Amino acid sequence: MAEPTDLFSALVRSGPASVLVGAVAASFFSSSPALAQVSNVSPPVREEPIVPDREFDAAIPLLGPDDDQELNAPLESVEAFERRMVEHDKGQDAAGETVAPGQDAELAAPLAPLDQVAELPSALPEEKHAAAPEMAVAYHTRLEGLDAADEQAEADLLATFNALSALRKGKGSAGNLAMIRARLAEDSQLLQTILAAQGWYSPAIRSRIDVPKDKAGGEVVAVLSVDPGPRYAFSEIVIESAPTDPPDLVQRNLGLRVGEPILADRVLAEEARVAVALPENGYPFAELGERDIVLDRDKGTGRYVLPVRPGPRGRFKGFTTSGKLAFGAAHIKVLSRFADGDLYDSRKVDDLRKALVATGLFSAVSVEPQRTGQAAGDGTEYVTLAVQQEAGPPRTIAGTIGYATGQGLTAKASWTHRNLFRPEGALILQGVAGTQEQGLGATFRRANAGARDRTVELTIEALRSDYDAYDAYTGRIAARISRDSTPLWQKRLTYAFGVEALATGETDFDPATGARARKTYYVAGANGQLGLDRTDDLLNPTRGYRLTGLVQPEATLNKGFNPYVRGRIEGSAYQPVTEALVLAGRVRLGTIQGADLQDIAPSRRLYVGGGGSVRGFGYHALGEVAPDGRPTGGRSSAEASLEARYRFGYYGVVAFIDAGQAWRETTPQFSDLRYGVGIGGRFYTNFGPVRVDIATPLGRKADEARFNVYVSIGQAF
Repeated sequence: MAEPTDLFSALVRSGPASVLVGAVAASFFSSSPALAQVSNVSPPVREEPIVPDREFDAAIPLLGPDDDQELNAPLESVEAFERRMVEHDKGQDAAGETVAPGQDAELAAPLAPLDQVAELPSALPEEKHAAAPEMAVAYHTRLEGLDAADEQAEADLLATFNALSALRKGKGSAGNLAMIRARLAEDSQLLQTILAAQGWYSPAIRSRIDVPKDKAGGEVVAVLSVDPGPRYAFSEIVIESAPTDPPDLVQRNLGLRVGEPILADRVLAEEARVAVALPENGYPFAELGERDIVLDRDKGTGRYVLPVRPGPRGRFKGFTTSGKLAFGAAHIKVLSRFADGDLYDSRKVDDLRKALVATGLFSAVSVEPQRTGQAAGDGTEYVTLAVQQEAGPPRTIAGTIGYATGQGLTAKASWTHRNLFRPEGALILQGVAGTQEQGLGATFRRANAGARDRTVELTIEALRSDYDAYDAYTGRIAARISRDSTPLWQKRLTYAFGVEALATGETDFDPATGARARKTYYVAGANGQLGLDRTDDLLNPTRGYRLTGLVQPEATLNKGFNPYVRGRIEGSAYQPVTEALVLAGRVRLGTIQGADLQDIAPSRRLYVGGGGSVRGFGYHALGEVAPDGRPTGGRSSAEASLEARYRFGYYGVVAFIDAGQAWRETTPQFSDLRYGVGIGGRFYTNFGPVRVDIATPLGRKADEARFNVYVSIGQAF
């Protein structure tokens, strides 16, 4: 290994330029045994340096006084430098030449002497930091050039810019000019994005800061100058899609047209229409590919290409369900509004999803189509709906409280198990505790019983009532089948029919004795109700009308068999005057045909007066009175109401006038009508408005209260 060592020594002797190469070579040879064996051959050794020192020194140019005057010039004094910086901040350099606007004089100002700096800025106490805003730079923003766009586009651009602008968010104040420049740069990019979204893809945007000559005498102006350039329009619209049925399904729903501006919002909206239309017309697995818009900057146009993968056309075929089940696939089929073999329609799937949610039995539920691969004819295939369930808590506790003059305070509470008897068989236990009414009851209710929206109820209850018109102890059992509206499912047509039987002991005025006596009545009957609802909201309608008709054939057993028919018809209408003001009106007529008044149980007669009837009077207070001054009820009635409802946010005020009366005759007489007027307040919630009404009777009699108060949930009608 002597020869490699000699080589390294020779490289070192050859001069500084060869030391690194020699070190690498020595390391390489010593670490490689194979090469160490080959190194027995002596390499040639150069004793002379590669570049002689004299030659190296001669190649370096010499610098002298005549070669570079700047390098040999004396340094500027500190005083002269500071003076030049002050002139620079005033807009001129030391030679009196104008300096470019927008320079920050703060940066050019000389530093304070060290002995005058008591503390570092970061160590200042809070009260000293509070004075920092006095150093802020006030500015306002100006946009130039947007008037080149049409009026509507300009308004849209300005509205979007003002909502997102960093300069606007700064509220006209910045710590220094550098911060304003940063906001200008951010807003320049924002403006370019906004313009592109409105079809201007090649705008020229310039920004600058205009600083007043007297900085203390005015605000800095942050200026964005815009040249929008041409507004790009569609030159060609190409849809790349497999055949569909109908053939123009995609084209018909994609509303883009050649020649119209390329607007981002409109493109997205039209593509969304296509994405919705395909599943609504039998294509559950349709997908839209990535659009491609190729711009021609010379012509100011764009070629739009949309790839569409419609997938197979499908038909409904059965359900599968999984998860924590509230009920099985058979009941899901009851809730659906389509049959096996019907063409797939995503609107019907959404309807099923809403029906599942409306049961109130799920904390989460989803409905998704799944391919089966089974041909259904006509180029279609069967699609199964997979329902993923997550059953929620089935029990509910609810309560309400209200007050009305003549009825007193009434509190109601209920406990419900909504799925005790699957599917959707609910048990409801309810109780009433009030100053004039108390009771307990139990109801079995099966929703969607064998058909969508059909409800079957069986009720048993015991009540005690103590009103001016009568007091009663009543036991009742009833069965009912109905199709009713709910907050999630407001139906145009509703119906109900059922039967009931009750036994009641009630006090009534006896003309023979001239006093009140308790009588026992056994009542059995049927009932049928039909309703038409054309309003826009179930709980708080503002437009439309409602009509309801009720017929109740009954028979009373009390010292004889007395059949009769109770009937009622009611209509209400709602008309908006302004966005906040709604006029509402109601008319209700009632009759009992076929029996004398004394043969009808007092609780089954017709009464008028109270919070849901004619406000301004007590509960059941209107109509004929017995010699003891207590209402007797009647066999006919008429009521009417008119309200002006004004709403502001979650609150509202109502002015109203009500009219009505009850008569002994079987048909309304429309004589001796009584009127009540008043005002009310409303607090609107997601379960309906909370209502407080105060009313007074017109032509008040001596035994009538001056004011009557009603508190409840829901509008009066």
